[in-house]
Amino acid sequence: MAADFEAIRPYHDHEVADVLQRLLHDDAFLNALTRYRFPKLASYCAPLLRALIAWRLGRELRGINSVAQLQTRIEPYVDRVIEHATDGISYSGLEHLNDQQAYLFLANHRDIVMDPAFVNYAVYHANLPTPRIAIGDNLLQKPFVSDLMRLNKSFIVHRSITGRREKLSAFQTLSAYINHSIADGHSIWIAQAEGRAKDGDDATDAAILKMFHMSRKDQAFAEVIASLNLVPVSISYEYDPCDVDKARELEIRARTGSYQKQPGEDDLSIARGITGHKGRVHIAFSRIDARQSPDAKALAQACDRAILGNYRLFPVHYLAWERWGERDDSLQVPSASSLFSATEISRAESQLNQRLARCSPAEQPYLLMQYATPVRNQYRLKLTPSA
Repeated sequence: MAADFEAIRPYHDHEVADVLQRLLHDDAFLNALTRYRFPKLASYCAPLLRALIAWRLGRELRGINSVAQLQTRIEPYVDRVIEHATDGISYSGLEHLNDQQAYLFLANHRDIVMDPAFVNYAVYHANLPTPRIAIGDNLLQKPFVSDLMRLNKSFIVHRSITGRREKLSAFQTLSAYINHSIADGHSIWIAQAEGRAKDGDDATDAAILKMFHMSRKDQAFAEVIASLNLVPVSISYEYDPCDVDKARELEIRARTGSYQKQPGEDDLSIARGITGHKGRVHIAFSRIDARQSPDAKALAQACDRAILGNYRLFPVHYLAWERWGERDDSLQVPSASSLFSATEISRAESQLNQRLARCSPAEQPYLLMQYATPVRNQYRLKLTPSA
């Protein structure tokens, strides 16, 4: 069975040392680090800086022979990056999880790297094993990126396949790998839908849920999902570092019917998402009874109730709602001033105005949409809590 997953699996412990050595001699990887660490000097003395970075990395990574050792070594650096770019991280629902159980974390998706990173952060600091992470092959165009992600327990989702038969085979393998991982005691993180919810409208794709069942078609859907210990996860960012870029893309799509990414655009989104200011962040872990959902449609609705209902709404969300031209005034949404202090509202207004100022007039409604849509979704849910 394990041989069936060679093309998508993360690296095993016995492969770690060799992959690290490969990275230390990868010019593309070292160039990327040089430009990030020394942006002003990189064009003048790149060879010297590459050698310096390779030496420093080699010293830091000496003696690492397992994924767990690597994660423990880099965790302080990851924590500093996360904490520097936020005004505080909170989480809820972890008390319902235990370290003797593997879980299928199904999360809303706003940021390419930081969504799984925040889930990792939460479970690691709760002394729970970190999950294997599903990542699309569209983000692995450089070999060193693939190496880095697979070292950090990422497995590959083949999204670039176009043929129907090939797609079906890839989904079958993916389904089998996820089921095998959970049965083998390894948790999984996967987004609730392909691609980021750039308009702020988090919705579970029933096709993802059907994929979980594909490799065990001889069993009832609810039985299979129950065995996977599904945990819906809601990740709430106060501010999205990529919100202006998303507004631009949404406006172009609405006006022209399509959007063509520029070379390196995903790389810039990843960098901005990692280092950009996010304000406060909340990660909510929910438990649902999958046995009450006989099919993918019912399960998608249950996941949406959990993810939308546990989304943490910040002052900026209510302020965006009040300015959004497409808001539904029939929803009983309280004013921002009735929920938050004057200081919080003033700070959020300043942030929102700065972001709007970076958008053209045509793009501004799409930025408001990103922050207002979670308000709409949550207050619609309040009207039909058991729908």
